[in-house]
This record gives sequence, structure tokens and C-alpha cells, in this order.
Amino acid sequence: MYPGPHADEYSRGIVPPYDREQADTSEQIYISSLALIKMLKHGRAGVPMEVMGLMLGELVDDYTVKVVDVFAMPQSGTGVSVEAVDPVFQTRMLDMLRQVDRPEIVVGWYHSHPGFGCWLSGTDINTQQSFEALNHRAVAVVIDPVQSVRGKVVIDAFRLINNQMMMLAQEPRQTTSNIGNLNRHTIQALIHGLNRHYYSIGINYRKKELEELMLLNLSSKAWTDDLALKPFQAHEPSNEKALDEIRTLSERYGKTAAEELQQMEAGESMESRAVAAVGKLDPRKRLGASVVDLMASNILLSMGSMLNSIVF
Repeated sequence: MYPGPHADEYSRGIVPPYDREQADTSEQIYISSLALIKMLKHGRAGVPMEVMGLMLGELVDDYTVKVVDVFAMPQSGTGVSVEAVDPVFQTRMLDMLRQVDRPEIVVGWYHSHPGFGCWLSGTDINTQQSFEALNHRAVAVVIDPVQSVRGKVVIDAFRLINNQMMMLAQEPRQTTSNIGNLNRHTIQALIHGLNRHYYSIGINYRKKELEELMLLNLSSKAWTDDLALKPFQAHEPSNEKALDEIRTLSERYGKTAAEELQQMEAGESMESRAVAAVGKLDPRKRLGASVVDLMASNILLSMGSMLNSIVF
């Protein structure tokens, strides 16, 4: 028999709270770049309605959930809720993925909250309960495609708190030093049951070398972009604007040359003239750059039109 303060509980098969297996705050979800881009693109396509999908990956260990890919689900949503998962579509999709050597399992689901932050509604909690009934480590990811701007993605991951923990008002996780990596929670999420019905999990991102090259090439300019023809109706106003700028710069350059001539006749040195010109616009350099840009744009347009007329 266990000789301790909780001997009666052990004899009745009840494990003390500090001996029960608890989720740890050091658990991290690693989302690949491909999965993040697909979630954002799917969420933006569904605005102002909610969309949802499943996340594919693996449970690496007790502290790591790896998400490598996602696929959308044909669910119709409203502004505040989304329908449950279609099991028939999910089974067919997983079978097709296995045929192309994709052995990953479903580690959770994601859905969008367009414009109203990251939290779980009552319908989302019911959906997450069905996922955790199959896998107790399933994760619910919420992404906001409206509030997400360049360089900042509004996203969070959640998992439900055990009902027994809620009734006993106990902390559902072991607290570690990694708690500082959790997201700063909003008041709206706390109102909707965060840390009462569900808790947040830290999200991290991991890129391979090939994925990093792919992301860098997304915004790179190809050599064929210079051969694309600009509409003549749009090119005419830019030519007129450039010619007006060249005329203004020519007049200013004439005045500057006359002033320099007067200063030379007055016997001022070149150093004093250079000091006097500090911080002022140099019309000669601006004039040369404007002429070069105007000639380059017109030459490219002429060459592109000739190539199109010959090739096509």
C-alpha cells in the first residue's frame, strides 16, 4: 500500500492532482510556410464568411506538434460560426493523399474569424470536442485574415480544458519558463472563455531552405516583366507629366547656371559656392535622370509593341 498522505485516494484508484499527466505550457506548434500561406489565402477568399479546413502533420513528441500542410473543407459558414466537419470528404481526401505518398495524420483543424480576433465560439468548442474525442492532442487554430497585415499574422492555437479541471478550478497545465512565449491575449478572447473553457498554445514557424527560396522568389521581378506592354492610354499621361517636370527642371537649371556665372564674376570661390548649394535640389542631376527615365520607358514600349506585332 502507498504510504503517504493520499493513501486512501490511491487505494480507491484516485490519482492525486500532482501525479496526473497534465499538458505543459512548453508545448509548441510548428507551422510550415506552405500551410500558413494556404490558410491565409483560404481565409481571405472567404471574407466576410468563415471558412475551415484540416491540418496535416505529425506529433513529434510530447512538446511538439508539426503542421506541414492544410486542405480546405467544403463547409459553408456564417459571420460568426462554421458548420461541422464533413467525415465523407475528410476520408476521401486522406485516401487521395496516401496515394501520393503523404502519410501525415490530421493533427487538428483551422478556421477563420474575419475581423473579430482569435477565440473559440460555442460552435467551435463543440467541433473541437469532436476532434479531441479522436485525438486528445488535437489543436484548433484560429486565423484572422482581415486584421493580418504585411509582416504580422493574427493567429492563435487552442485546446480545450478538461471539465474536471474546470469544476475544481485547477490549472490545467504545468507552468514552465516557456510561458513567456504565449501570445498576449485580448479582452475579447478572455470574455469568450479563454483560460476557462480552453487555453492557448504557442505557435512557431519553421522554414526549410527550399521553402525560404520559394518565399524570396514570390516578390522577385522576372526579366519578362519588362517586356509587358503598358497601355498607351496610361503611358500618355506619364509622358506628359515627365515632360512638364523636364521643362520645370530646365528653367531651374538655367536660373542656377546664371547665378553661378554671377558668383564667378563676383570672385567667389568654388568652395563657397559648394557650401551654399548644400541641402538644395541639384536641377542638373534631376534633369539628366528624368530624361533617361523618359527615354527608357518609351524605348521599351516601342520595342515591346514591335516584338508583339512580329511574334503574334
